[in-house]
Amino acid sequence: MALSLYQIFLACGMLITGSINTISKKAQNDCKVAGRPLPGVNGTNSTAEPHNFDHPWFQTVIMFIGEFLCIFGLLIYRRNEREAFRQQLQQTQIQADSSVPQTSTLKQPRIFQWIIAVPTVCDLFGTTLAGIGLLYVTASVWQMLRGSIIIFTGLLSKFFLKRKLRYYHWGGMILTMFGLVLVGISSIFDEERKGTSAGSGGQIILGIVLILAGQLVNGVQMIIEELFLKHRGFPPLQVVGMEGTFGFLILSFIVLPILYFIPDEAAYSGRYEDSIDALYQIKNSPKLLMFCLFYLTSIAFYNYFGLAVTKSLTAVHRTLIDACRTIVVWVVDLFIFYLIDESFGESFDITYGILQIDGFLFLIVGTALYNGLFDCSFLPCIPSEPPTSGTSPSQEDVHGQDGAQGGSGDAYDENERTPLLKDNKNVSI
Repeated sequence: MALSLYQIFLACGMLITGSINTISKKAQNDCKVAGRPLPGVNGTNSTAEPHNFDHPWFQTVIMFIGEFLCIFGLLIYRRNEREAFRQQLQQTQIQADSSVPQTSTLKQPRIFQWIIAVPTVCDLFGTTLAGIGLLYVTASVWQMLRGSIIIFTGLLSKFFLKRKLRYYHWGGMILTMFGLVLVGISSIFDEERKGTSAGSGGQIILGIVLILAGQLVNGVQMIIEELFLKHRGFPPLQVVGMEGTFGFLILSFIVLPILYFIPDEAAYSGRYEDSIDALYQIKNSPKLLMFCLFYLTSIAFYNYFGLAVTKSLTAVHRTLIDACRTIVVWVVDLFIFYLIDESFGESFDITYGILQIDGFLFLIVGTALYNGLFDCSFLPCIPSEPPTSGTSPSQEDVHGQDGAQGGSGDAYDENERTPLLKDNKNVSI
């Protein structure tokens, strides 16, 4: 069946905004800008030296602001829903006997829901851990490693939700593990070959571990959201918007003030997370400000396009879009490095780059198999039951009235990452 122009628009929007998300976040880390003036030695004048924008916790604040913008999308949706309900009610009253009393209500639950604060904490730490890992690896490797979410989601859904993992789930997770190993090895070998600094290989390993840990926390978030939120019927835009609201408040008034007073001798200002320095750097660099605005707006629009694609298309399309996103991030980074500015983007390693390509292919095939896009029942060792396309352990029984799907690893992203919950309209006439 051919895609409509609207569906093509949604797919392209999800691909473009998702790619901008990753590229702009890495570009922020690559910026070297003067920040907060520090007191000089022996009472000399304060100086502000250029340094890298190493503020992963502050970047999470930017992400939550982008998610908060989804609240405005929810308000527009609710206004349109009220208008449609009012028109439907008028038509019903005209057609009905005027002597019969009409009782009609439009139920729109309040937007502020405390229960959403629970998965927000997982979102906060998962995104930040992955953001810290991004400091040590390239954007393409970071994007590929995020494919590990299907492994953690599958295992957690089996142990905590008692879901049954079928042969294609296990096969997809095994292939994904092979892909992750190849991508990780290629990054470590490449860094060791360059030998840019002592212990650089160890930093790559640290970055990989942090990214995988972030995906584990995001997997826990998905399980929590399914346990606490699935049966409550919150619209997806409400979940994303409220997670952005809670995340911004928790970070701004609790986490960042605590991290500000934690000493770190390796940091520019001697503080583990100096948000004041981050604001100074953004103020002093229009380029950095542009990257931050790109990141913020791409978060909001990526969530919208992701929700729309999930409702309008299938798991096949989502898998292809996710694969194309990794390709776009990789190609754009190579283009920037070789043709625009070598201080941004990434170079291609001729020696070990083929390992990264092989790992990427394993990740794509593993994700497709996990989502039931291949029918392997013709093999003698495989049960005769064919997989249902687009169904993963965390997707079963999470379908709303309008077909919205929730809790799936392939429909779940980042920085950007709230699983799609039931989108019920609670309208009674």
